[in-house]
Amino acid sequence: MKTFIRRLSRFPQMDFELAAWQMTYLCLAPRRVYRNVYYHKQTKNTWARDDPAMLLLISLCLLVSAILWSVTYAHHDLSGTLRTIFLMVGVEFFGVGLIISTILWAVSNKFLTHASHTHATDQHVEWPYAFDVHANSFFPFFLQLNVAQLLLAPVVTRSNWVCLWVGNTLYLSAFTQYVYVTYLGYNALPFLIRSELLLFPIIIFFALYVVSLLGFNIAKVVLESVFGV
Repeated sequence: MKTFIRRLSRFPQMDFELAAWQMTYLCLAPRRVYRNVYYHKQTKNTWARDDPAMLLLISLCLLVSAILWSVTYAHHDLSGTLRTIFLMVGVEFFGVGLIISTILWAVSNKFLTHASHTHATDQHVEWPYAFDVHANSFFPFFLQLNVAQLLLAPVVTRSNWVCLWVGNTLYLSAFTQYVYVTYLGYNALPFLIRSELLLFPIIIFFALYVVSLLGFNIAKVVLESVFGV
């Protein structure tokens, strides 16, 4: 964590090329991103990344997205735009991420570690790694609900079943992708067991998705509640 904070103040030392590569493969082949986790542990003595470049890139993407949503969809003034920026960057990414990361960090350390593992010190899931997993999972989620949904907003908010199906399927895909990439992150740790239990929310999401097809337009409800339009 100290190294992470120190590098945050040294902008030229951040590896944005590697961060961009990881963000690309989180969408195309997320398993590849986690293949070097064990190597990183051996060389840096930490499971978590020590470079804040990805967090800055995701925050920048959210900043641009918030401005586009405010200008093209909600037609906000400056105060409304700043509120949207705070909502997307501060609440959606960091706020919710802190909660999810802390819960999964506690659950994995309590219930998913192998009690008979030889090296007890290696069994501990680092909290920064838990937040890294959230950041990795969030980016594909962001592309679907912040970028794709912006482009499809005129479609998914219409009052007909086909548009409802498109919007609800987009939400199912985004949340499923978030859970799957999260699972890959914890499954990459060699001392964790039963990490497949982290996939269980997908069953709940699919059940809710099926029920929603009876007439509940998720995209329309969410956008109206967030932007009031």
